Amino acid sequence: AILGPPEVNITSCLNCINVTIKLPTSHFRDKGKVLSLTDIYTELDYDITLRSQDGEHKRPRQKTTEEVFSTVIEELYPSRNYCVSVLVSASLNKHSVPSPWKCVPADSEARQGYHEAAVAGAVCVSLIIAAVLKCVHTAGFILLKLSLPQTLV
Repeated sequence: AILGPPEVNITSCLNCINVTIKLPTSHFRDKGKVLSLTDIYTELDYDITLRSQDGEHKRPRQKTTEEVFSTVIEELYPSRNYCVSVLVSASLNKHSVPSPWKCVPADSEARQGYHEAAVAGAVCVSLIIAAVLKCVHTAGFILLKLSLPQTLV
């Protein structure tokens, strides 16, 4: 039997990406019930290949006993596009199909948050400056039109 491909979803975080992996479904049945791969093999290996503008990097092989699990790939460069492919194998079954490549820019959500904070900060600063100018004008420190008494003209 061929294992795979697993279902893979990735989301970005600050200088990292979060990879969620769902093991492929099996075609084995026991008393009418479809067995999961963890029912059959107990423990499976998974290999994550990370692709960026620097090339492809195979991550160290990991083990899982769960149907759905997540892992975080850290220490990535912000604002770079990263793609991930996952291969699931078992000690008794090395015939595997890797997942299709899934891509996401590292840090995109974090940068979006910074952008919103910067806009909100700019609006607050503008309102504070406007309020200070209004107070200074009302107090008489800034005269918009200089009107002199008739006697001094």
